[in-house]
Amino acid sequence: MTFTPGPEAEELRTVVRGFLEKRSGEADVRRWMDTDAGYDPAVWRRAAEELGLTGLLVPERWGGSGATLVELGVVFEEMGRVLFGAPFFGTAALAANALLCLDDEAANERYLPAIADGSTVATATWGTTHPLTSAITAEHGPGGDGGWRLHGTADVVVDAAAADLILVAAHTPDGLGAFAVAGDADGLVRTPLTPLDLTRKLAACRFDGAEARAIGTPGTVLGHLVNAYDRAVLLLACEQLGGAARVLEASVNYANTRVQFGRKIGSFQAIKHRCADMLIEVESARSAAYHGVWTAVHEPDELAFAACLAGSVCSEAYTRVALDNVQNHGGIGFTWEHSAHLYLKRAKASQAFLGSPAKHRSRLATLLDIPEVAA
Repeated sequence: MTFTPGPEAEELRTVVRGFLEKRSGEADVRRWMDTDAGYDPAVWRRAAEELGLTGLLVPERWGGSGATLVELGVVFEEMGRVLFGAPFFGTAALAANALLCLDDEAANERYLPAIADGSTVATATWGTTHPLTSAITAEHGPGGDGGWRLHGTADVVVDAAAADLILVAAHTPDGLGAFAVAGDADGLVRTPLTPLDLTRKLAACRFDGAEARAIGTPGTVLGHLVNAYDRAVLLLACEQLGGAARVLEASVNYANTRVQFGRKIGSFQAIKHRCADMLIEVESARSAAYHGVWTAVHEPDELAFAACLAGSVCSEAYTRVALDNVQNHGGIGFTWEHSAHLYLKRAKASQAFLGSPAKHRSRLATLLDIPEVAA
C-alpha cells in the first residue's frame, strides 16, 4: 500500500507547477501582495478556465472534474510552493468543499457551477477556529418567507474581501446551521485586515441582520460541517507541505553555492546538520499530508484522526523549516528583499489558521480517549 499520489495526480502536478512558475513567480507575488485585491484576476481566470482548478472537486454535472481530495491536495502543495495569493483556499478548500459535504442538491445546483467556472469567489466561516464553537447566530427573517438573518462577527475570514459568496456556520434554536450570504447582502460589513502574511488577504465580517439562505436543515448539519472542517485542515496541510519543501530546496541550494573561508557553507557541520533536520521535518509532513488525503478518500471513517495528525505535524514542520531557512541564509535571510521572510510569515499565519497544533493534538487525544496528564 502506498499513500503517494498516483500517476494522474503527478501529471496534474507537472501542469500546475509549470503554470504557477510562469504566472506566480516571486516578483508577481510581491507585486500583488501590495494591492488591495492581492491577486491577478487574469491569472485566476486562466487557472479556472484553462486548468479547471476551481472546479476540481466539483462533480461533472455541475461543471467540474469530479476529482478527489488527493488531486486537490497536489494542487495546494504546488500553490504552497509559490505562495499563490489568489483566493483559492477560500473558494476550493472552504466553500466548495463545504457545499459538497453538506450535500444539499438545490444549493449545489445554485452555487457550484459558478464556483467551478471561476466566476464566483467564495469562502466560508464559523467565526472561530472550529465550527462547533461558532460565534454567529441565525434567526428567521421577517415575513415568514423562509429567509434567515445572521448576527455576530467573524474576526478573521480568509479571502472574505474578494468573496462573492460567504458560507456561514451559525447557531439556530434547532442547533447548528449552514447559511449562504451574498457578498453584497444588506447587513454584511467586511473590514480588510492587515495580516502577518501579506500574500493571503484576510477580512473581518460583521453580520448585522445579514440576509442568508439556509443550506440543508438547521440542526442536522453538524457532522457535515465537521467533515468539511477536517478536509480543509488536510488541504491546508498539503499547502504547508509545499511551502516547507520549497524552503528546504532553497536552503540546500544556498548551502551548495555560498562560499565562506574558501569552502561551501554546506560542508560546515552546523549547516549540514540543520539541513538534515529540515529534511526529516519535510518528509514527516509529507507522510502525514499524503496519508491524510488518502484517508479522506479511501477510509473516511478515519478522517478526523488523519486531520488532527496532519494539522499538527505539517503546521509545526513548516514553521521549523522556515525558521531554519532564515538561519541558513545568514544576514541576507533577514532582509526584506529575500523571500525567506515571506515563507516564514505564511508558516506562522497558517499555523494559527483552522486550529493550532496544540488544539489538533488535544482533539486527537480526545478521539483516542487518552486522559490528560496533570501538569
